Amino acid sequence: MADMTASPAPDSSQPVRDVAVIGSGPAGSSVAALLAESGHDVVLLDREHFPRHHVGESLIPAANRILDRLGLIDQLQDSSFIKKYSVQFVGPDGQESTPFYFDDFDPLGLGHTWQVVRSSFDRLLVDRASTLGAEIRTNTQATSVDFHEDTTATIWTRRIRKREGSLRPVRCRVVVDASGQSCFLANRMGLRQIDSRLRNGTIWTWYHNAKRGTGRDEGATIIFNSREHKSWFWYIPLPNNIVSVGCTAGTDWLFDNSLSAAEIFNRELSRCPSVAERLKDASQAEPFRTTRDFSYSSTELAGSGWVLVGDAYSFIDPVYSSGVFLAMASGEMAATAIHEALETDNTSAEQLGNWKQCYDAGVEKFRQLVYAFYDPSFNFSDFIRHHPDQRENLTELLVGNVFKPGVSGVFEGIKPMLTSG
Repeated sequence: MADMTASPAPDSSQPVRDVAVIGSGPAGSSVAALLAESGHDVVLLDREHFPRHHVGESLIPAANRILDRLGLIDQLQDSSFIKKYSVQFVGPDGQESTPFYFDDFDPLGLGHTWQVVRSSFDRLLVDRASTLGAEIRTNTQATSVDFHEDTTATIWTRRIRKREGSLRPVRCRVVVDASGQSCFLANRMGLRQIDSRLRNGTIWTWYHNAKRGTGRDEGATIIFNSREHKSWFWYIPLPNNIVSVGCTAGTDWLFDNSLSAAEIFNRELSRCPSVAERLKDASQAEPFRTTRDFSYSSTELAGSGWVLVGDAYSFIDPVYSSGVFLAMASGEMAATAIHEALETDNTSAEQLGNWKQCYDAGVEKFRQLVYAFYDPSFNFSDFIRHHPDQRENLTELLVGNVFKPGVSGVFEGIKPMLTSG
């Protein structure tokens, strides 16, 4: 079990909070909100200040149940966020799959979820955590953690914007790492492992006045494969006539030190006429942004007095828009384990990580779908044509019902279609 070296001398003058959460994205805000609602003393730390830009604008319907538990559905219904009723896949030859509509698979019966602007959506979540009683400290960077022999921990923090050099302690019974892809604890403990099969990168931006569907297809997420399956594009409609467009591919193919992000993006756009046609009358509304090697996992989920949630634990790939849902689902599962730990005074690794097996099994279903997507021999239209009886199970997975029993049969039909067999 990986743990930091125990420090035997905590500052006894410091108050001991129940939980300190590092990071106020969807995972951190969810776990903080649910624990505060249960009556625990929670402080939520984040080095940034809202609003902030973030990739990952597309939700999937399985998130609706957690959003409902957080009391946010009415606010989302009244928001300007675009309603998302389906997802669709387009092959490199322009062949379009039948849209996978969510009507019968949404746990609340709404038939839709949302395409969100993450700066506004993340603020909605953190404000809810504050309303439920969590203390929010933005512009506060966690620099290190000491775990003490008395089973408490001290997080050392520094204020960002005031340029204060002095470190300030936050002492707590449980540390929740929700720091996203910076993987605050996992990197310090040597737990992070890159997925060798998914060494990918992404270049993305926003466009104004890009072509979008009509009616309930206006908000559909569309996934486009480029020629020879070298890259793929996401196409996500947002409010104010904005569409988020991102290109993902293997890092060896995508990134070229001699080319700018714009030049690489346009190179791939020329290899995907279906996207290029939709952007022909559009203008770029945001600068290009890039990321790489974002598919990874951690060898451990929890230790004595600490637990990882969301991207701080693992992230697989953006193709199925699973990131926000898995972040919130891990936050919900962790909150249950932490609540029980605090109530029974048992903050052991076994207690704090008792949801690992269930969570990993669900993530693995997404992972296998991701592997299939990247296999040049697989496409959704052919799969449904040969296995119409599996359309319901496949849709269950695409909407995020990966923790539901009985949906794994879809992989028996997928495996023979893959290059690897």
